[in-house]
Amino acid sequence: MNTPESRGVVWLDSPSFPEAARDALKNAQLRGNLKRATTTIRDKRLQAAGELEDWEQLREAAEAIKKRTTRHLDRYLVQLEETLTAAGGTVHWATGAADANRIVTELIRATGEREVVKVKSMTTQEIGLNEHLAEAGITAYETDLAELIVQLGDDRPSHILVPAIHRNRTEIRDIFNAAMGRWGRPAPDRLTDDPRDLAEAARLHLREKFLTAKVAVSGANFAIADTGTVGVVESEGNGRMCLTLPRTLITVMGIEKVLPTWTDLEVFLQLLPRSSTGERMNPYTSTWTGTTEGDGPQEFHLVLLDNGRTGTLADTVGRQALACIRCSACLNVCPVYERTGGHAYGSVYPGPIGAVLTPQLVGVGGDTRNAAATLPFASTLCGACYDACPVRINIPELLAHLRAEVVESKRASRRVPSAEALLMKAAATVLDSPALLAGAQKVGALAARALSRDGRIGRLPGPLSGWSDTRDTPVPPAESFRSWWRENREGAE
Repeated sequence: MNTPESRGVVWLDSPSFPEAARDALKNAQLRGNLKRATTTIRDKRLQAAGELEDWEQLREAAEAIKKRTTRHLDRYLVQLEETLTAAGGTVHWATGAADANRIVTELIRATGEREVVKVKSMTTQEIGLNEHLAEAGITAYETDLAELIVQLGDDRPSHILVPAIHRNRTEIRDIFNAAMGRWGRPAPDRLTDDPRDLAEAARLHLREKFLTAKVAVSGANFAIADTGTVGVVESEGNGRMCLTLPRTLITVMGIEKVLPTWTDLEVFLQLLPRSSTGERMNPYTSTWTGTTEGDGPQEFHLVLLDNGRTGTLADTVGRQALACIRCSACLNVCPVYERTGGHAYGSVYPGPIGAVLTPQLVGVGGDTRNAAATLPFASTLCGACYDACPVRINIPELLAHLRAEVVESKRASRRVPSAEALLMKAAATVLDSPALLAGAQKVGALAARALSRDGRIGRLPGPLSGWSDTRDTPVPPAESFRSWWRENREGAE
Protein backbone atom coordinates (compact mmCIF):
# COMPACT_ATOMS: atom_id res chain seq x y z
CA MET A 1 0.00 0.00 0.00
CA ASN A 2 1.10 3.58 -0.67
CA THR A 3 0.93 4.69 2.95
CA PRO A 4 3.10 7.35 4.59
CA GLU A 5 5.14 4.54 6.16
CA SER A 6 5.93 3.13 2.70
CA ARG A 7 7.12 6.46 1.32
CA GLY A 8 10.38 8.18 1.93
CA VAL A 9 11.66 10.21 -1.00
CA VAL A 10 14.07 12.69 0.50
CA TRP A 11 14.34 16.42 -0.12
CA LEU A 12 11.07 18.25 -0.80
CA ASP A 13 12.11 20.40 2.13
CA SER A 14 12.49 23.22 -0.37
CA PRO A 15 9.91 25.84 -1.35
CA SER A 16 7.23 25.07 -3.91
CA PHE A 17 8.38 24.88 -7.52
CA PRO A 18 7.13 28.38 -8.47
CA GLU A 19 9.07 29.95 -5.59
CA ALA A 20 12.24 27.95 -6.22
CA ALA A 21 12.06 28.53 -9.97
CA ARG A 22 11.70 32.28 -9.44
CA ASP A 23 15.00 32.33 -7.54
CA ALA A 24 16.74 30.03 -10.04
CA LEU A 25 15.80 32.26 -12.97
CA LYS A 26 17.77 35.10 -11.38
CA ASN A 27 21.00 33.08 -11.65
CA ALA A 28 22.46 33.88 -15.07
CA GLN A 29 25.49 31.61 -14.52
CA LEU A 30 23.21 28.65 -13.78
CA ARG A 31 21.14 29.25 -16.92
CA GLY A 32 24.28 29.50 -19.03
CA ASN A 33 25.71 26.27 -17.64
CA LEU A 34 22.44 24.44 -18.21
CA LYS A 35 21.91 25.70 -21.74
CA ARG A 36 25.39 24.69 -22.89
CA ALA A 37 25.20 21.25 -21.33
CA THR A 38 21.66 20.30 -22.33
CA THR A 39 22.13 21.57 -25.89
CA THR A 40 25.27 19.47 -26.31
CA ILE A 41 23.67 16.30 -24.93
CA ARG A 42 20.46 16.88 -26.88
CA ASP A 43 22.31 17.23 -30.19
CA LYS A 44 24.37 14.09 -29.53
CA ARG A 45 21.22 12.11 -28.71
CA LEU A 46 19.51 13.14 -31.93
CA GLN A 47 22.52 12.14 -33.98
CA ALA A 48 22.94 8.77 -32.25
CA ALA A 49 19.25 7.92 -32.49
CA GLY A 50 19.16 8.93 -36.15
CA GLU A 51 21.72 6.26 -36.98
CA LEU A 52 19.18 3.50 -36.32
CA GLU A 53 16.47 2.97 -38.91
CA ASP A 54 14.43 0.98 -36.40
CA TRP A 55 14.63 3.56 -33.59
CA GLU A 56 10.88 3.94 -33.29
CA GLN A 57 10.41 0.16 -33.37
CA LEU A 58 12.90 -0.15 -30.51
CA ARG A 59 10.94 2.43 -28.50
CA GLU A 60 7.74 0.52 -29.10
CA ALA A 61 9.41 -2.74 -28.08
CA ALA A 62 10.71 -1.18 -24.85
CA GLU A 63 7.26 0.20 -24.08
CA ALA A 64 5.70 -3.24 -24.62
CA ILE A 65 8.27 -4.97 -22.41
CA LYS A 66 7.74 -2.49 -19.60
CA LYS A 67 3.96 -2.79 -19.82
CA ARG A 68 4.15 -6.58 -19.71
CA THR A 69 6.53 -6.45 -16.75
CA THR A 70 4.31 -4.02 -14.88
CA ARG A 71 1.24 -6.21 -15.33
CA HIS A 72 3.05 -9.22 -13.86
CA LEU A 73 5.53 -7.48 -11.56
CA ASP A 74 4.78 -9.69 -8.56
CA ARG A 75 5.59 -12.84 -10.52
CA TYR A 76 8.86 -11.50 -11.93
CA LEU A 77 10.05 -10.25 -8.54
CA VAL A 78 9.47 -13.65 -6.94
CA GLN A 79 11.29 -15.28 -9.85
CA LEU A 80 14.20 -12.86 -9.44
CA GLU A 81 14.49 -13.74 -5.75
CA GLU A 82 14.54 -17.46 -6.56
CA THR A 83 17.16 -17.28 -9.30
CA LEU A 84 19.40 -14.81 -7.47
CA THR A 85 19.29 -16.83 -4.25
CA ALA A 86 20.17 -19.99 -6.19
CA ALA A 87 23.21 -18.13 -7.58
CA GLY A 88 24.53 -17.32 -4.10
CA GLY A 89 23.05 -13.89 -3.46
CA THR A 90 20.70 -12.75 -0.72
CA VAL A 91 17.49 -10.78 -1.33
CA HIS A 92 16.01 -8.32 1.16
CA TRP A 93 12.61 -6.64 0.83
CA ALA A 94 12.24 -3.01 1.93
CA THR A 95 8.84 -1.37 2.26
CA GLY A 96 10.12 2.19 2.55
CA ALA A 97 13.20 4.35 2.99
CA ALA A 98 13.58 3.69 6.71
CA ASP A 99 13.39 -0.05 6.13
CA ALA A 100 15.99 0.03 3.35
CA ASN A 101 18.37 2.25 5.32
CA ARG A 102 18.14 -0.06 8.32
CA ILE A 103 18.89 -3.14 6.20
CA VAL A 104 21.92 -1.58 4.50
CA THR A 105 23.29 -0.20 7.77
CA GLU A 106 23.00 -3.59 9.50
CA LEU A 107 24.70 -5.35 6.58
CA ILE A 108 27.63 -2.90 6.69
CA ARG A 109 27.96 -3.15 10.47
CA ALA A 110 28.06 -6.94 10.17
CA THR A 111 31.28 -6.60 8.16
CA GLY A 112 32.92 -4.47 10.85
CA GLU A 113 33.68 -1.72 8.33
CA ARG A 114 33.04 2.00 8.78
CA GLU A 115 33.70 3.14 5.21
CA VAL A 116 32.03 2.19 1.92
CA VAL A 117 32.50 3.18 -1.71
CA LYS A 118 29.41 3.91 -3.77
CA VAL A 119 28.38 3.56 -7.38
CA LYS A 120 26.21 6.40 -8.68
CA SER A 121 22.68 5.57 -7.57
CA MET A 122 19.44 7.54 -7.78
CA THR A 123 17.73 5.00 -5.52
CA THR A 124 20.12 5.48 -2.61
CA GLN A 125 19.71 9.24 -2.99
CA GLU A 126 15.96 8.73 -2.94
CA ILE A 127 16.10 7.09 0.47
CA GLY A 128 18.77 9.41 1.87
CA LEU A 129 21.21 6.56 2.46
CA ASN A 130 24.39 8.64 2.74
CA GLU A 131 22.88 10.83 5.43
CA HIS A 132 21.56 7.82 7.33
CA LEU A 133 24.95 6.08 7.20
CA ALA A 134 26.68 9.23 8.44
CA GLU A 135 24.38 9.28 11.47
CA ALA A 136 25.38 5.65 12.10
CA GLY A 137 29.10 6.53 11.97
CA ILE A 138 29.66 5.11 8.47
CA THR A 139 31.23 7.22 5.72
CA ALA A 140 30.06 6.69 2.15
CA TYR A 141 32.42 7.86 -0.60
CA GLU A 142 30.85 8.73 -3.95
CA THR A 143 33.03 7.53 -6.83
CA ASP A 144 31.16 8.83 -9.88
CA LEU A 145 32.97 12.02 -10.92
CA ALA A 146 29.86 14.20 -10.96
CA GLU A 147 28.58 12.72 -7.69
CA LEU A 148 32.02 13.31 -6.18
CA ILE A 149 31.80 16.98 -7.17
CA VAL A 150 28.38 17.24 -5.54
CA GLN A 151 29.56 15.49 -2.37
CA LEU A 152 32.72 17.56 -2.01
CA GLY A 153 30.74 20.74 -2.61
CA ASP A 154 28.16 19.81 0.06
CA ASP A 155 25.64 20.20 -2.73
CA ARG A 156 22.68 18.35 -4.20
CA PRO A 157 22.47 16.69 -7.64
CA SER A 158 20.53 18.67 -10.24
CA HIS A 159 20.36 16.18 -13.11
CA ILE A 160 19.73 12.44 -13.38
CA LEU A 161 22.69 11.72 -15.67
CA VAL A 162 25.02 14.63 -14.88
CA PRO A 163 24.44 15.53 -11.22
CA ALA A 164 26.87 18.46 -11.36
CA ILE A 165 25.51 19.92 -14.60
CA HIS A 166 24.92 23.22 -12.80
CA ARG A 167 28.68 23.63 -12.17
CA ASN A 168 31.28 24.84 -14.65
CA ARG A 169 34.88 23.64 -14.62
CA THR A 170 36.21 26.67 -12.75
CA GLU A 171 33.74 26.05 -9.94
CA ILE A 172 34.75 22.36 -9.92
CA ARG A 173 38.44 23.27 -9.58
CA ASP A 174 37.66 25.49 -6.62
CA ILE A 175 35.62 22.72 -4.97
CA PHE A 176 38.46 20.21 -5.43
CA ASN A 177 41.01 22.60 -3.95
CA ALA A 178 38.82 23.43 -0.97
CA ALA A 179 37.39 20.04 -0.05
CA MET A 180 39.38 17.08 -1.36
CA GLY A 181 41.80 17.13 1.55
CA ARG A 182 38.97 16.75 4.07
CA TRP A 183 37.77 13.53 2.39
CA GLY A 184 41.13 11.93 1.57
CA ARG A 185 43.97 12.71 -0.78
CA PRO A 186 44.07 16.49 -1.43
CA ALA A 187 43.99 18.07 -4.86
CA PRO A 188 47.37 18.48 -6.60
CA ASP A 189 49.19 21.77 -6.21
CA ARG A 190 48.44 24.40 -8.85
CA LEU A 191 45.40 22.47 -10.11
CA THR A 192 43.99 24.05 -13.28
CA ASP A 193 40.43 23.91 -14.60
CA ASP A 194 41.48 21.88 -17.64
CA PRO A 195 39.13 18.84 -17.81
CA ARG A 196 42.09 16.44 -18.04
CA ASP A 197 43.66 17.87 -14.91
CA LEU A 198 40.36 17.72 -13.03
CA ALA A 199 39.82 14.09 -14.07
CA GLU A 200 43.35 13.18 -12.99
CA ALA A 201 42.84 14.84 -9.61
CA ALA A 202 39.68 12.79 -9.12
CA ARG A 203 41.45 9.59 -10.22
CA LEU A 204 44.25 10.05 -7.71
CA HIS A 205 41.81 10.95 -4.96
CA LEU A 206 39.61 7.90 -5.56
CA ARG A 207 42.32 5.33 -6.23
CA GLU A 208 43.13 4.81 -2.57
CA LYS A 209 39.44 4.37 -1.79
CA PHE A 210 39.04 1.64 -4.40
CA LEU A 211 42.09 -0.27 -3.21
CA THR A 212 41.17 -0.25 0.48
CA ALA A 213 37.37 -0.50 0.53
CA LYS A 214 35.89 -3.80 1.72
CA VAL A 215 32.24 -2.85 1.13
CA ALA A 216 30.53 -1.24 -1.85
CA VAL A 217 26.98 0.04 -2.30
CA SER A 218 25.35 0.40 -5.69
CA GLY A 219 22.07 0.88 -7.44
CA ALA A 220 21.03 -1.09 -10.50
CA ASN A 221 19.85 -0.21 -13.97
CA PHE A 222 18.31 -3.62 -14.60
CA ALA A 223 17.80 -7.04 -13.04
CA ILE A 224 16.89 -10.13 -15.06
CA ALA A 225 14.24 -12.35 -13.52
CA ASP A 226 15.00 -15.58 -15.38
CA THR A 227 18.75 -15.60 -14.63
CA GLY A 228 19.09 -13.60 -11.38
CA THR A 229 21.49 -11.20 -13.11
CA VAL A 230 21.89 -7.58 -11.99
CA GLY A 231 23.36 -4.88 -14.23
CA VAL A 232 24.89 -1.41 -14.00
CA VAL A 233 25.83 0.78 -16.97
CA GLU A 234 28.23 3.72 -16.67
CA SER A 235 30.75 5.82 -18.56
CA GLU A 236 33.83 6.13 -16.32
CA GLY A 237 34.79 2.70 -14.97
CA ASN A 238 34.54 3.84 -11.36
CA GLY A 239 31.45 1.71 -10.96
CA ARG A 240 33.31 -1.33 -12.29
CA MET A 241 35.96 -0.81 -9.60
CA CYS A 242 33.28 -0.75 -6.89
CA LEU A 243 31.48 -3.79 -8.28
CA THR A 244 34.57 -6.02 -8.49
CA LEU A 245 37.14 -5.08 -5.83
CA PRO A 246 35.30 -5.05 -2.45
CA ARG A 247 34.47 -8.27 -0.64
CA THR A 248 30.84 -7.29 0.04
CA LEU A 249 28.48 -5.69 -2.47
CA ILE A 250 25.09 -4.26 -1.46
CA THR A 251 22.73 -3.19 -4.24
CA VAL A 252 19.59 -1.13 -3.60
CA MET A 253 17.13 -1.40 -6.49
CA GLY A 254 13.61 -0.14 -7.09
CA ILE A 255 11.26 -3.03 -7.76
CA GLU A 256 10.33 -1.59 -11.17
CA LYS A 257 13.85 -2.21 -12.58
CA VAL A 258 13.27 -5.94 -13.13
CA LEU A 259 13.07 -7.34 -16.69
CA PRO A 260 11.60 -10.76 -17.51
CA THR A 261 14.36 -12.28 -19.67
CA TRP A 262 17.96 -11.77 -20.69
CA THR A 263 16.95 -11.10 -24.31
CA ASP A 264 14.82 -8.15 -23.15
CA LEU A 265 18.02 -6.43 -22.07
CA GLU A 266 19.14 -6.18 -25.71
CA VAL A 267 16.47 -3.58 -26.43
CA PHE A 268 17.38 -1.34 -23.51
CA LEU A 269 21.13 -1.52 -24.08
CA GLN A 270 20.50 0.06 -27.48
CA LEU A 271 18.10 2.71 -26.23
CA LEU A 272 19.69 3.80 -22.95
CA PRO A 273 23.15 4.99 -24.09
CA ARG A 274 21.81 6.80 -27.13
CA SER A 275 19.13 8.53 -25.05
CA SER A 276 21.37 9.47 -22.14
CA THR A 277 24.89 10.27 -23.35
CA GLY A 278 24.40 10.13 -27.13
CA GLU A 279 26.73 7.13 -27.36
CA ARG A 280 26.15 3.95 -29.37
CA MET A 281 26.89 1.84 -26.33
CA ASN A 282 27.86 2.34 -22.71
CA PRO A 283 31.63 2.28 -22.17
CA TYR A 284 31.11 0.02 -19.14
CA THR A 285 28.26 -2.47 -18.90
CA SER A 286 28.69 -4.63 -15.78
CA THR A 287 26.48 -7.63 -15.12
CA TRP A 288 26.82 -10.21 -12.37
CA THR A 289 24.84 -13.21 -11.20
CA GLY A 290 25.14 -13.99 -7.49
CA THR A 291 28.67 -14.74 -6.29
CA THR A 292 31.62 -16.73 -7.63
CA GLU A 293 34.31 -18.11 -5.34
CA GLY A 294 37.59 -16.28 -5.79
CA ASP A 295 36.17 -13.80 -8.31
CA GLY A 296 34.60 -10.48 -7.30
CA PRO A 297 32.55 -9.87 -4.16
CA GLN A 298 32.07 -12.95 -2.02
CA GLU A 299 28.86 -11.59 -0.48
CA PHE A 300 26.11 -10.04 -2.56
CA HIS A 301 22.93 -8.52 -1.13
CA LEU A 302 20.07 -7.15 -3.23
CA VAL A 303 17.66 -4.81 -1.43
CA LEU A 304 14.38 -4.56 -3.36
CA LEU A 305 12.76 -1.21 -2.60
CA ASP A 306 9.07 -0.36 -2.79
CA ASN A 307 8.92 3.15 -1.29
CA GLY A 308 5.60 4.08 -2.87
CA ARG A 309 5.98 2.11 -6.09
CA THR A 310 3.14 -0.34 -5.46
CA GLY A 311 0.86 2.61 -4.81
CA THR A 312 1.92 4.06 -8.14
CA LEU A 313 1.34 0.68 -9.75
CA ALA A 314 -2.29 0.77 -8.60
CA ASP A 315 -2.94 3.88 -10.72
CA THR A 316 -3.65 2.61 -14.23
CA VAL A 317 -2.58 5.95 -15.75
CA GLY A 318 0.19 6.91 -13.33
CA ARG A 319 1.97 3.54 -13.50
CA GLN A 320 3.54 4.60 -16.81
CA ALA A 321 6.14 6.50 -14.80
CA LEU A 322 7.54 3.21 -13.45
CA ALA A 323 8.81 2.41 -16.96
CA CYS A 324 11.47 5.13 -16.64
CA ILE A 325 15.03 3.89 -17.26
CA ARG A 326 16.62 7.10 -15.87
CA CYS A 327 18.17 8.19 -19.17
CA SER A 328 17.41 11.91 -18.58
CA ALA A 329 16.43 12.54 -22.21
CA CYS A 330 13.29 14.33 -21.03
CA LEU A 331 15.33 16.77 -18.94
CA ASN A 332 17.58 17.69 -21.84
CA VAL A 333 14.67 18.72 -24.09
CA CYS A 334 12.51 20.41 -21.44
CA PRO A 335 12.35 24.22 -21.77
CA VAL A 336 11.38 24.54 -18.11
CA TYR A 337 14.28 22.45 -16.80
CA GLU A 338 16.75 24.25 -19.07
CA ARG A 339 15.90 27.55 -17.40
CA THR A 340 15.41 26.53 -13.77
CA GLY A 341 17.74 23.57 -13.25
CA GLY A 342 17.10 20.54 -11.09
CA HIS A 343 17.24 22.07 -7.62
CA ALA A 344 14.01 23.98 -8.22
CA TYR A 345 12.12 20.67 -8.28
CA GLY A 346 13.10 19.99 -4.67
CA SER A 347 13.43 16.26 -5.37
CA VAL A 348 16.09 13.73 -6.22
CA TYR A 349 14.16 13.24 -9.47
CA PRO A 350 14.11 16.56 -11.37
CA GLY A 351 12.70 17.53 -14.74
CA PRO A 352 9.60 16.15 -16.47
CA ILE A 353 9.97 12.61 -15.12
CA GLY A 354 10.42 13.99 -11.61
CA ALA A 355 7.30 16.09 -12.04
CA VAL A 356 5.25 12.90 -12.54
CA LEU A 357 7.20 10.37 -10.48
CA THR A 358 7.84 12.26 -7.24
CA PRO A 359 4.19 13.28 -6.61
CA GLN A 360 3.16 9.64 -6.98
CA LEU A 361 5.88 8.29 -4.71
CA VAL A 362 5.25 10.78 -1.90
CA GLY A 363 1.61 11.67 -2.52
CA VAL A 364 0.18 15.09 -3.29
CA GLY A 365 -2.31 15.37 -0.42
CA GLY A 366 -4.48 18.39 0.18
CA ASP A 367 -1.86 20.44 2.02
CA THR A 368 -0.97 23.54 0.02
CA ARG A 369 2.48 23.44 1.64
CA ASN A 370 3.21 20.11 -0.04
CA ALA A 371 5.91 20.97 -2.58
CA ALA A 372 5.24 17.74 -4.50
CA ALA A 373 1.76 19.02 -5.37
CA THR A 374 3.28 21.89 -7.37
CA LEU A 375 5.46 19.67 -9.56
CA PRO A 376 2.80 18.54 -12.08
CA PHE A 377 2.39 22.22 -12.95
CA ALA A 378 6.13 22.64 -13.70
CA SER A 379 5.60 22.13 -17.42
CA THR A 380 4.43 23.87 -20.56
CA LEU A 381 2.87 20.59 -21.81
CA CYS A 382 4.82 21.07 -25.05
CA GLY A 383 5.25 17.29 -25.46
CA ALA A 384 8.99 17.31 -26.19
CA CYS A 385 9.56 14.89 -23.29
CA TYR A 386 7.19 12.32 -24.79
CA ASP A 387 8.94 12.53 -28.16
CA ALA A 388 12.35 12.02 -26.53
CA CYS A 389 11.44 9.26 -24.06
CA PRO A 390 12.97 5.94 -25.20
CA VAL A 391 10.19 3.93 -23.53
CA ARG A 392 7.40 6.23 -24.73
CA ILE A 393 6.12 7.41 -21.34
CA ASN A 394 3.32 9.85 -22.10
CA ILE A 395 4.50 12.47 -19.64
CA PRO A 396 2.07 15.19 -20.79
CA GLU A 397 -0.84 12.81 -20.16
CA LEU A 398 0.54 12.03 -16.72
CA LEU A 399 0.99 15.71 -15.91
CA ALA A 400 -2.64 16.45 -16.77
CA HIS A 401 -3.75 13.40 -14.79
CA LEU A 402 -1.81 14.47 -11.71
CA ARG A 403 -2.95 18.08 -11.99
CA ALA A 404 -6.50 16.84 -11.75
CA GLU A 405 -5.58 14.79 -8.67
CA VAL A 406 -4.02 17.82 -7.01
CA VAL A 407 -7.09 19.95 -7.71
CA GLU A 408 -9.46 17.28 -6.43
CA SER A 409 -7.33 16.73 -3.35
CA LYS A 410 -7.34 20.43 -2.50
CA ARG A 411 -11.07 20.64 -3.16
CA ALA A 412 -11.77 17.71 -0.83
CA SER A 413 -9.69 19.27 1.95
CA ARG A 414 -11.51 22.63 1.86
CA ARG A 415 -14.55 23.38 3.99
CA VAL A 416 -15.38 26.46 1.90
CA PRO A 417 -15.06 26.43 -1.91
CA SER A 418 -12.11 28.41 -3.24
CA ALA A 419 -12.55 31.48 -5.43
CA GLU A 420 -11.25 29.45 -8.36
CA ALA A 421 -13.86 26.73 -7.77
CA LEU A 422 -16.65 29.31 -7.62
CA LEU A 423 -15.45 30.94 -10.84
CA MET A 424 -15.28 27.60 -12.61
CA LYS A 425 -18.79 26.74 -11.44
CA ALA A 426 -20.04 30.08 -12.74
CA ALA A 427 -18.26 29.52 -16.04
CA ALA A 428 -19.85 26.08 -16.36
CA THR A 429 -23.28 27.61 -15.84
CA VAL A 430 -22.65 30.27 -18.49
CA LEU A 431 -21.19 27.83 -21.03
CA ASP A 432 -24.16 25.53 -20.55
CA SER A 433 -26.60 28.24 -21.66
CA PRO A 434 -26.44 29.78 -25.17
CA ALA A 435 -28.34 32.83 -23.98
CA LEU A 436 -26.05 33.45 -21.00
CA LEU A 437 -22.96 32.86 -23.15
CA ALA A 438 -24.12 35.41 -25.74
CA GLY A 439 -24.78 37.97 -23.01
CA ALA A 440 -21.43 37.31 -21.35
CA GLN A 441 -19.62 37.74 -24.65
CA LYS A 442 -21.25 41.13 -25.23
CA VAL A 443 -20.47 42.34 -21.73
CA GLY A 444 -16.92 41.02 -21.92
CA ALA A 445 -16.26 42.68 -25.27
CA LEU A 446 -17.59 46.03 -24.02
CA ALA A 447 -15.51 45.84 -20.83
CA ALA A 448 -12.38 44.83 -22.77
CA ARG A 449 -12.73 47.78 -25.15
CA ALA A 450 -13.25 50.10 -22.20
CA LEU A 451 -9.98 48.89 -20.67
CA SER A 452 -8.07 48.88 -23.94
CA ARG A 453 -5.03 50.93 -24.73
CA ASP A 454 -3.43 51.03 -28.20
CA GLY A 455 -5.37 48.00 -29.30
CA ARG A 456 -4.41 45.97 -26.23
CA ILE A 457 -6.22 45.21 -23.00
CA GLY A 458 -4.74 47.20 -20.13
CA ARG A 459 -4.42 46.19 -16.50
CA LEU A 460 -7.48 44.31 -15.27
CA PRO A 461 -8.92 45.22 -11.86
CA GLY A 462 -8.51 43.27 -8.60
CA PRO A 463 -7.26 39.68 -8.62
CA LEU A 464 -7.59 39.58 -12.43
CA SER A 465 -4.49 41.81 -12.63
CA GLY A 466 -2.35 38.72 -12.17
CA TRP A 467 -3.48 37.64 -15.62
CA SER A 468 -3.02 40.94 -17.45
CA ASP A 469 0.31 41.78 -15.79
CA THR A 470 2.01 38.86 -17.54
CA ARG A 471 0.05 38.72 -20.81
CA ASP A 472 -0.40 41.02 -23.77
CA THR A 473 -4.00 40.42 -24.91
CA PRO A 474 -5.57 42.00 -28.01
CA VAL A 475 -8.96 43.68 -27.74
CA PRO A 476 -11.87 41.54 -29.03
CA PRO A 477 -13.35 42.69 -32.39
CA ALA A 478 -16.36 44.95 -32.32
CA GLU A 479 -18.46 42.24 -33.96
CA SER A 480 -18.41 38.71 -32.54
CA PHE A 481 -18.36 35.62 -34.72
CA ARG A 482 -21.79 34.73 -33.34
CA SER A 483 -23.22 38.04 -34.62
CA TRP A 484 -21.48 37.74 -37.98
CA TRP A 485 -22.79 34.20 -38.45
CA ARG A 486 -26.34 35.22 -37.60
CA GLU A 487 -26.28 38.07 -40.13
CA ASN A 488 -24.39 36.36 -42.95
CA ARG A 489 -24.74 32.58 -42.78
CA GLU A 490 -27.68 31.58 -40.66
CA GLY A 491 -30.31 29.89 -42.81
CA ALA A 492 -27.99 29.61 -45.81
CA GLU A 493 -27.78 26.26 -47.57
